[in-house]
Amino acid sequence: MSAPSPESPRRIRFVDVDGVRLRTSVRGSGRPLLLLTGIGASLELSLPLERPLNSRGVQTIALDAPGTGESTRYRRPRRMPGLARTVERALDVLGYDRLDVLGTSFGGVLAQQLAHQAPDLVRRLILAATGAGAPLLGGVPGSPRALVNLATPRRYRSLDHYRQVAGGLYGGTARQDPDALLHGSTARFIAAPTLRGYADQLYAISFWTGLPWLRRLRQPTLVLVGDDDPIVPPVNGRILSRLIPHARLEVVPGGHLFLLERPEEMAALIADFTAC
Repeated sequence: MSAPSPESPRRIRFVDVDGVRLRTSVRGSGRPLLLLTGIGASLELSLPLERPLNSRGVQTIALDAPGTGESTRYRRPRRMPGLARTVERALDVLGYDRLDVLGTSFGGVLAQQLAHQAPDLVRRLILAATGAGAPLLGGVPGSPRALVNLATPRRYRSLDHYRQVAGGLYGGTARQDPDALLHGSTARFIAAPTLRGYADQLYAISFWTGLPWLRRLRQPTLVLVGDDDPIVPPVNGRILSRLIPHARLEVVPGGHLFLLERPEEMAALIADFTAC
């Protein structure tokens, strides 16, 4: 049996665009894949998925959205189109003019907006645990309890609170063992979002919908949904896969964070999709 390949080092770079300073990370080599994380999440939370992707010949690019992790805030909050423009300009500075995009939850909304605004930039699209719009604007809302807990970044700031709410908020593995999603790391709490940065992201996604233009997306798209997701019920994935012309739906066992519950399996699925 051959020895496992060494872990790819993470190359951190700060990029100044649109009046904000963004922390970015590039790992591995091969087909470039941009990872856009959920609301309030820093780029560290994608590490469990990045490692198996890197080992499958996928280069991963991640960033802290404005107001999260070590990225600064906008002077004035922006809606989703403005946030997508900032991401597009950051990628230009980093030297990417075409790549695949994986967006999870809030990041999935941002990924849709980016694919719409910059169709020549986005080659393939992977949408995980996300929907076609805010509740009642194309998206089917999750459980009221989950949405209440989602309204605050407290789960990023307190381990005890995270453990109290994780099961009802994330579903899946978190219902029995919330700590299983931490992968032995406290990165979730070290890079917690600021209250104002989190509020800016809530502002960006409020009243957003892709319904007017989703049928015009031309990118091959993989839609991934967990079968026990309290935040984004699986029906949202079915809506997306019917609206986007070249979309394929995969319902996987797990909750809202199924990418972290099953990183090896999901990395294999994603790598196969982007290899086409």
